[in-house]
Amino acid sequence: MRTTGKSMRVRYMIGAVAMSLAAMHAASAAAMGGQDQDGNSHGQGHASGQGNGHGPVKHVLLISFDGLHQQDVARCIGSNACPNLALLAKAGTTYTNAHTPGLSDSFPGLAALVTGGSPKTAGLFYDVSYDRTLYAPSDTQCTGKQGWNVVFDETTGIDAQNGGALTHLDGGGAFNPQAIPHAKIGGVCQPVFPHNYVKTNTLFEVVKQNMRGSRTAWADKHAWGYDWLNGPSGVGVDDLARTEINSIDAATKTDYTDVFTHTETFDNFHVQEMLNEIDGKDSTGKSNADVPTVFGADFQTLSVAQKAPVASGGGYLDADFTPGPQVAAAITYIDNSLARVVTELKQRGLYDSTAIIVTSKHGQSPTDHTKLVKNGDTLTKLLEANNFLDPNGNFGQAATKSGNLNDGSGLVDTGFVQTDDVGLIWLRDQSQAATVVKTLKANLSCNAPGICADGPQAYILSGPALAARFGNPALGRTPDIIVQPNPGVIYTTSTSKDEEHGGNAPDDSHLGLVVYVPHAHDTGRTIDQPVLTTQVAPSILHVLGLEPELLHSVALEGTPVLPQFDRDRF
Repeated sequence: MRTTGKSMRVRYMIGAVAMSLAAMHAASAAAMGGQDQDGNSHGQGHASGQGNGHGPVKHVLLISFDGLHQQDVARCIGSNACPNLALLAKAGTTYTNAHTPGLSDSFPGLAALVTGGSPKTAGLFYDVSYDRTLYAPSDTQCTGKQGWNVVFDETTGIDAQNGGALTHLDGGGAFNPQAIPHAKIGGVCQPVFPHNYVKTNTLFEVVKQNMRGSRTAWADKHAWGYDWLNGPSGVGVDDLARTEINSIDAATKTDYTDVFTHTETFDNFHVQEMLNEIDGKDSTGKSNADVPTVFGADFQTLSVAQKAPVASGGGYLDADFTPGPQVAAAITYIDNSLARVVTELKQRGLYDSTAIIVTSKHGQSPTDHTKLVKNGDTLTKLLEANNFLDPNGNFGQAATKSGNLNDGSGLVDTGFVQTDDVGLIWLRDQSQAATVVKTLKANLSCNAPGICADGPQAYILSGPALAARFGNPALGRTPDIIVQPNPGVIYTTSTSKDEEHGGNAPDDSHLGLVVYVPHAHDTGRTIDQPVLTTQVAPSILHVLGLEPELLHSVALEGTPVLPQFDRDRF
C-alpha cells in the first residue's frame, strides 16, 4: 500500500488473530461482569496493570477537534490565532508528524485514539459499512441470508424508527431496533449493538477494570452510534453523553450541521458537559459524581466550516492552509472552548493532576481548493455498469423496501460501496475481486467513466496487500478492495461541501497532536518523529500507571507509546 508523506510501519503480531480476539473478548466480558448497573467494579484488576493512584496524573482529558490538521496548529500558533492552544503547547509537547492509521473516517479515527489499534484489529472501517457474517435486524432467528449494511449513525437512535424525524437531542433515548443487526454466537442468534461490533476493548474499559474507584465519560456527535466506545463489555463509559448532531433544533427547524455557527451551539453542549464533570457532577449537571479518570469530547464546528463551499467562505484560501472566514472563526471558537475547560480545571485545582491531549479523529481534504474534483460517484457507477453491484442501486442502505433508510427492511447479501474521498468495496461476489480490480485499473482517468485515481498518490488495494494492512476480507468485515483516488477527489456532485474525509490523502491523515502532562521535565518541545494516532491510547494508560498491553489492539499490533512519553520523567 502506497502512502503519502512519512509513515511509520506498525508491527503486527504473528498468529491466529481472530482466535486471540475471541479469547480476549471472553476474558473482557468475564472481568467486567462483576459490575453493578452503574458500571462500578467490585472485582480486582490485573495485578500487573493495577494503577497505584499515587502518581501526578489523576485524570486524562482527551479532546478531538475534528478536522484539525497539524498545519492548522502550526499556523494558528504562529499567528497568535489560538493563544490558548499555544499555551498548552508551551507547557507540553507538539507532535508535528502524527497520522491516522490508514483510514480517516470518524469511526476508525476515534478507534485509533481509544483502542490503540487500526481497523485491522478494532474492526471499525466507517460508521456506514458492511459485514458478511451478520443477519438483518428483522432476522431474529438468524435463519435467512447473511451480509448486512451496518449503519451506526444518527439513525441508530429510536427517533429514526420507521424513518421518523430526529426530534430529540438524545436521539429518542433508546436504540432503534431496526438499526441493530444480528449474529449467531455459540449457536444463539443475538443482536449486535455498536459495543458488540467493535472487536477489541477500549481504554475506558481498561481504566475501569484496573483502577479502583475510577470513572469514565465521553461525548460525541451521534447519540447511539457511538455506543461502541463502551467496548465489548457494554459498560466501559460510565457517562456517555447522548447528544445527536443531526437532531432537529426546535429553535431553527434544522439540524446542527447547516452552518458552522449552529454547530457551535451543539459543541457548546459538550463544553458544558465537560465543565459539569470537572465540577464533580455528571454530564447533565444534575447529579454529583467523581471527576472522571478519563473523559473528553468531540467537536464538529471546525469540520463543518472546512466542508462548507469556498464560495460561501468555507474551507481554505490556498495550499498553505490559510483559513477562509469560516475556518478562521471556527479555530477561534475551538480555542476559546479549550480555554473554558482548562480554566475550569485550574479553578477546581485539577490542572496540575490532569493530562490534556488535543488532537483529531481526522483531517479534511482537499484544503487546496484547486485540487477539488467532484465528478460524482464514478466508482459506484462503474461497478454497477459492469454488474459487480446491482445496476439499479439495490444494495446497501438504499435498498429498503419501505424507502426509509436504515429501517431494517433492506436487502441482505448485496455487497456495498462506501465512498467519500475514498472507496471501500464489499463485493456481492468475492470471487470477482481480480476482475473488478482489472476493470478499475482500466478506468483510472478522471474522464467518464474513470474513477480519477491516475496520480502518483492514488492506489487500488486488494489481495494479500490489503489483508496484511486491514485484515482478511474472507472473514467478513474487511472490504475486498480499497480505492484511494487522487488527493482532492470527492466521489460526489454535492454543492454543499468542498472537503471530505475518510481516506488516506495527505490532508485527511496529517493531524494536530498536542500533549500536556503535568510536572513533565521538558516542556515546549516539538517532536518531528513520525507517529500514529494509535499511540495516544497506550500513552494514556502509561501515564496513569497501567500497562498499555491491557489494550487488546496494542498487544496485537505492538503499538508503542508516544516517543519520549515516559512516565518516569515526571
